[in-house]
Amino acid sequence: MIIAIDGPAGAGKSSVARALARALGFAYLDTGAMYRCVALARLRDPAADPAGLEIELGDRVLLAGEDVGEAIRAPEVTEQASVVAADPAVRAALVERQRTLLSDGDWVAEGRDVGTVVAPQADLKVFLTATADERARRRAEQAGRDVASVLSEQRDRDARDSSRETSPLEVAADAHLLDTTGLTLSDVVDRIAALARDPADRAENRR
Repeated sequence: MIIAIDGPAGAGKSSVARALARALGFAYLDTGAMYRCVALARLRDPAADPAGLEIELGDRVLLAGEDVGEAIRAPEVTEQASVVAADPAVRAALVERQRTLLSDGDWVAEGRDVGTVVAPQADLKVFLTATADERARRRAEQAGRDVASVLSEQRDRDARDSSRETSPLEVAADAHLLDTTGLTLSDVVDRIAALARDPADRAENRR
């Protein structure tokens, strides 16, 4: 079974997907971490080829054997990740890897185009969202930054993600919309887990 969780920055995708995978006993795929690895590699070497990068995801995120779990969360990497994600060559290379991973087993995969491009055949698609202020507050809290600055950067990133020609951020036609504003992590995980366990409920409660 594949559960695809998409949504804009700060909607809670990573936390929800990781907790959901743990609750269901599924493997977890953070596609965003892959783009962040490419971004970090490009900041270090602008000529870095995404197809040739050694990226390993698991308890740790490894780039060519180096633990980059903290490095890929730096503000400059976050900004660059949105830029490289608009590069068709980068997306083609990473989508191929992601599809290979998802071809076997039970997965919770999160990103911005999992339900529309990476795994359009996913058994359950969920698009998480939240108010712009709430999303910015969450990201600022995580990074220890000023909310106003994060909100400004978030607007730019949302515009880039939604307007890029290759795999823009959009809601899949058969996705379940879930606004996480005011909900706890447990609330969101419980709602998605219930959908995963009940095919009839999935069919009745799509957007």
